[in-house]
This record gives sequence, structure tokens and C-alpha cells, in this order.
Amino acid sequence: MFLRWQGDVMDMQKKLHENISALADGELASSEMELVFAALDTPEGRAAWNVYRQIGEVLRSDRCGAELGADFEVRMAARLAAEELAHPQPVLRHANLQPAAQDSDSTAPAASLP
Repeated sequence: MFLRWQGDVMDMQKKLHENISALADGELASSEMELVFAALDTPEGRAAWNVYRQIGEVLRSDRCGAELGADFEVRMAARLAAEELAHPQPVLRHANLQPAAQDSDSTAPAASLP
């Protein structure tokens, strides 16, 4: 029961941070304003506001980084492809989420459920 409650609190914190970010971007729905303003009365809410406000200022500024080289996209794609190969995800076949055996017969049917 405690873990479920802890997960709910974490989800609420994530949603609150998303709403504070939306407020900083001028995109917060009016229905969420009262909750966000209440959160801004807390030290954690003010800290989150300061972080998102600073991020927004940097992104909107003219000093937001360097020019990207002409080959940036190609180099980034190569790095992402290499990263995906370094950490492959197992294929899950069973309802109990057991990784499938790595066999060469890709046409083998998945194990049947009870």
C-alpha cells in the first residue's frame, strides 16, 4: 500500500512540475492556475519556478548556443544508432514479461498462454 501511495505522490509531483513549466512558458490552462499558484507558495514550487524560468530565458535568448555544423545531423544520427546497439531491449513474449530466448528462427510462434 505504501508503494502505491508513494507512486501517487511522485505522479502528482511530476504533474505539478509540468504545470509550473507550462506557466513559465505561458501555456498553462486556466483550470490549473489555482493549484500551481498554491504550489508556488512552497519552497519546492518556487525552486521549480526559478529553474523553468531560467531555462525559458536561455532558450529565448540570442546567446542560446553555437551554430551547428553542416554535418551535425549525420553525426548525431550515427551516435544514436551506436547507442541503440549498445543497449538492446529484450523481446518480451509472455504475459509474465519473461524475455524471449534469442534464437535464429524468427518465425517460431510465441509461447501460448495458459
